[in-house]
Amino acid sequence: MSDFRYSDEERAAIYRVIAERRDMRHFLPDPVDPTALQRLLNAAHHAPSVGLMQPWRFIRITQSALRQQIHALVEQERQQTAHALGEREAEFLRLKVEGILQCGEVIVAALCDGRERYVFGRRTLPEMDLASVSCAIQNIWLAARAEGLGMGWVSIFDPEELARLLNMPEGAKPVAVLCLGHVPAFYAQPMLIEEGWAEAKPLSEMLMEDEWENRNNQEFPNE
Repeated sequence: MSDFRYSDEERAAIYRVIAERRDMRHFLPDPVDPTALQRLLNAAHHAPSVGLMQPWRFIRITQSALRQQIHALVEQERQQTAHALGEREAEFLRLKVEGILQCGEVIVAALCDGRERYVFGRRTLPEMDLASVSCAIQNIWLAARAEGLGMGWVSIFDPEELARLLNMPEGAKPVAVLCLGHVPAFYAQPMLIEEGWAEAKPLSEMLMEDEWENRNNQEFPNE
């Protein structure tokens, strides 16, 4: 039987980058090397996509004024999210949820328009277009960590307002504001764990066999 495995060192590097990936919020203003940025975008473009539809689109934000406008949209939604959290409002407002004004690069990841014409793999699961974009974003995240760069996925914004701001065509939809750049340090644990916002659940609670297991004794706090 053929052995298609990578070497021990290569496999260890892959598992290490997966384990050490972090959703970063604290950045240094140093610029990102353009060749490294191109490698990250190429990694995104190698993501799997249902029916090979490649629904991802990336908008690199280069204008300072536009960054400020995106930041304002995020801040507006941050306040509304805090209010919706009720008793955790003040706790949430103490969290740093984005680094848009500090990071070296801001990239908006979006779903393309005209997705309705893609049926292969989406007839019963149309959300697979979003799954494909998520895979592309994950590729950037892992490649960035391997390059020593941090990345944060910001989803706190009104997608319709951001689409209008970026002059997106009808049917296109922004999925993420990606903050990318050099960092003072990588978090030892996910930041929300370090800040005491939530605790990660073990894999054993997510794994079932043959059928869905009801686990009514689990607590689901307002997160």
